[in-house]
Amino acid sequence: MGNAITRLAAWATFGLGLLGAGAANSQSMTLTSADIKEGGTLANEQVFKGFGCTGANVSPALNWSGAPSGTKSFAVSMYDPDAPTGSGWWHWVVFNIPPATTSLPKGAGDVKKKLMPKGAIQSLTDFGADGYGGACPPAGDKPHRYQITVFAVDVDKLPDAKNDKASAALVGFDLHFHTLAKATLTGLYGR
Repeated sequence: MGNAITRLAAWATFGLGLLGAGAANSQSMTLTSADIKEGGTLANEQVFKGFGCTGANVSPALNWSGAPSGTKSFAVSMYDPDAPTGSGWWHWVVFNIPPATTSLPKGAGDVKKKLMPKGAIQSLTDFGADGYGGACPPAGDKPHRYQITVFAVDVDKLPDAKNDKASAALVGFDLHFHTLAKATLTGLYGR
């Protein structure tokens, strides 16, 4: 029994060490946008066109830096934790972004424009389509938080999410096990 407790304590210490390393890496990684300021209101340009919203549905330009060594790809998501669904709402899911990439241009979320780096995959959002789907909270709700996150990933291709039909949950599952660091930028929008 004593050996089992000692091994458990060693594994717990090892696990806490990994959490600490991840937290340190996440603090060194940054995400910025010329189109969205941290805590600021999203422009109509980033708002969805449909579901009663009349925005331009243009994904923001993004820039990131500070990825840890060992980064083999990046992923980007935009998530609304305030959506009245019980599970939030995924507005943008991109993965397998090549490791030399440190930015995405404005409008890269439009799959028809082909502005993503070669090899990057934009998969299904909760709107049921691939590519960017802008902010569109229910009318009368308090402003929702739209969290854009860039993930530094330890594999060049996610193992389970294979193509543009992958759900946000499946991509999130892969990212849970393969994220080295991440940085988040949050914009607000209500109507």
